[in-house]
Amino acid sequence: MAEAGATASASAPAEAELTVVVLAPTDPMTRGQLRRMADLARDEGHRVRWEEARGGPTAPFATIGGLSGRLRRADRVVMGDPFSRYVQLLLTITRARDLVVVDDGTATMEFVAQLARGERLVRWHRKGGRPGPRDLLFAPVSSSARRRLTPSARRRVEVFSSMPVRETPDGVTVTANDFSWTRARFGPPRITKGADMVGTSLVETGVVDGDCYVEAVRTLAKAHGTTRYFAHRRESTEKLHRLARETGLEIVRPDLPLELIARRGPIGRTILSFPSTVVHTLPLALAGTGVRVAVCDIDPTWLTDNASPRAQGFLSGVTGTARDIHRLTSVSPA
Repeated sequence: MAEAGATASASAPAEAELTVVVLAPTDPMTRGQLRRMADLARDEGHRVRWEEARGGPTAPFATIGGLSGRLRRADRVVMGDPFSRYVQLLLTITRARDLVVVDDGTATMEFVAQLARGERLVRWHRKGGRPGPRDLLFAPVSSSARRRLTPSARRRVEVFSSMPVRETPDGVTVTANDFSWTRARFGPPRITKGADMVGTSLVETGVVDGDCYVEAVRTLAKAHGTTRYFAHRRESTEKLHRLARETGLEIVRPDLPLELIARRGPIGRTILSFPSTVVHTLPLALAGTGVRVAVCDIDPTWLTDNASPRAQGFLSGVTGTARDIHRLTSVSPA
């Protein structure tokens, strides 16, 4: 199964053929990246099954019906986003003895911690708020998925990720992703003299104020001579147009995950970022190239009134646990 930008699969035993199932999202940028990643999976010899899981009122029933037989027969299921309601629903179908979560997103840190504490699975930027009607309706499915993701005598659970894991649940195997395949498959890149910046969707998720974010990007770009801004796939077109207009940056919407884009090059000698997944993944993908990843912390004054009470601590933790990065002092919008 694959949700949003994470590649995952449902398969028979390890020696059997691997089938990658993509639960296609509606966002055009994410769909485009997944199309390209699906092509890479095919190039590696895997079968790809593209499911229009959100293609209309009957699409979920068709997807679940089409996958239920394979999920019941599978001995091993590899999944992307464990917070996805779609993935949680499909987890209630499988009887696989091997469950593997493959995700290099910051949510992995929260997922493992919540699993260790026996908490309900809630994305970090939503934690602290009251459950909505849909949350309450879906609660039994979510609880069932959490139980499935808890190791037992009949079930092995593994997390494969480049993200740091502090609290490891009893019985869960954690395997580090060192991006060795990415380094072997792409690059080394051509390094330019300038600096590039990596965008974030913290405005879109309601964590950071839009005006503060734009001003912070403008200030950082001016201070470091940045010319390109690599947009996050979930950043809104309206915000990106504003950034281009007010900062003069060239906005790049990557058609592949940034780790692959950076390995293919050209890429700046310095990459500026706010707290996000890339502060952990880019140093691994670009190991040995001389590229420096510099991270600017989120100033508490940038947070919106609706931001989760845990937002500042979580974002600081994302940066604080990263290795091989240069930490910048937070900039203060004028």
